[in-house]
Amino acid sequence: MMRYRMLATIVLPLLLVAGVNGRPAPDAARMAQLWQAPSDLTRRNLLLGPGGRTYLPDRNGRYHFVDIKRGGTQPGYEVIDDRDRHWNVKQGVEARTEVVVSRLVWAVGYHQPYVYYLPQWKLTRDGRTTLQPGGRFRLETPVQRKIDSWSWRRNPFLGTRPMSALFVLMVLVNNFDLRTEQNTVYEVSDGDQDSVLRYMVRDLGAAFGKTIWPSFLGTKDDLEEYEREPFIRGIKGGRVQFHYEGAWREPQLHNSVTPDDVRWICDLLNRLSDQQWESAFRAGGFDDRETARYVRRLKERIREGLSLRKASSGCYAPDSARDF
Repeated sequence: MMRYRMLATIVLPLLLVAGVNGRPAPDAARMAQLWQAPSDLTRRNLLLGPGGRTYLPDRNGRYHFVDIKRGGTQPGYEVIDDRDRHWNVKQGVEARTEVVVSRLVWAVGYHQPYVYYLPQWKLTRDGRTTLQPGGRFRLETPVQRKIDSWSWRRNPFLGTRPMSALFVLMVLVNNFDLRTEQNTVYEVSDGDQDSVLRYMVRDLGAAFGKTIWPSFLGTKDDLEEYEREPFIRGIKGGRVQFHYEGAWREPQLHNSVTPDDVRWICDLLNRLSDQQWESAFRAGGFDDRETARYVRRLKERIREGLSLRKASSGCYAPDSARDF
């Protein structure tokens, strides 16, 4: 029996990442650049995230002005803390949601930069210190060094289940801003080990609201609209059709999102404990009432994804009682 369990441990991850539509699957080392099976999924600390306490910004420290944040639609700063660490600070409506989505992406095995949320913080500029509203703090460190961007349409992982499932995860949280410039290739150094490449989705703040085309009309951190928007429209030709209308729309996938892809990512998310869900939203500064409602809707979507099945007619018939 032990031998069969060991065999399953080796073979099952290979089956999960196997190529589809005739594409060969990347080898294990290449696949690890995007996703690694989270053996500690149910124990991951979603309050502190991948950076843990090691890189946690000081809530009571002072942050010294370097420059205004460049790029993107949200305000912010480039700052250095009292330990000479460089932070990119994003303020505005995306600050909270970016941290939560980053925690969820990391929880299920995808790599993420070190991001945290501070509800308020002190900025020192031109000799004057002011109290600033909440912001997402992303550490800029030689340990994780940005070297390139990568495209949703052209990357080494097209045709693998983790790649399709990553898109499904973006749909699950209604992240409508999926552009190449949001995706980063990092060179990551870990102690005495050789550096490795890590493909990451980042700038994940355009989420938890309404998706609409054109995408700039969508909303972010909009609880009522997120609760209202449906998740899955149906299945056609073995391909899942979503209500999502983000910047990179589902029909542009080079390879189909199948019901199995949806169930796979929903199964991973379904293993998270109530405490982990609460910790992810607490990391983003959400209060208990907001957290309860967002988590409730996320779990509804996850149950919907897990219930996907094909009817003989090729039509979609959700097992849940939710009215579409």
